[in-house]
Amino acid sequence: MLSHVFLGVRDFDLALAFYRALMPVLGIAERFCEPERPWAGWQSLPGPRPLFLIGTPFDGQTHVPGNGQMVALLASSRAVVARAHATALASGGSDEGAPGLRPEYHPHYYGAYFRDTEGNKLCVACHEPEPV
Repeated sequence: MLSHVFLGVRDFDLALAFYRALMPVLGIAERFCEPERPWAGWQSLPGPRPLFLIGTPFDGQTHVPGNGQMVALLASSRAVVARAHATALASGGSDEGAPGLRPEYHPHYYGAYFRDTEGNKLCVACHEPEPV
């Protein structure tokens, strides 16, 4: 369904450090980094798409996070959701909702919400039931 998601950033180095800490927790590998541009991208396997990209806006204007916009990343387990949330907060992100069940979405929805160092809102969610 998706080709790529691009999130704008102001402080590329700070955002890069944040995502370099977060993405391995989710099993998402860095595909490239071009600090001179600046932009970087990650892809999940088996790839090559979708890509998750960060960088300064193409139009040269300052990045401003949008209200009502959010990127949700898939986690393989509830434990990964919790680790990703903790990693995000330890890497300079801010809390927007602790890990937990959100049965109003569906019975097995387990998610956590946070903002990156640029104010972009993200979710990490697992849709699988707790293993028996």
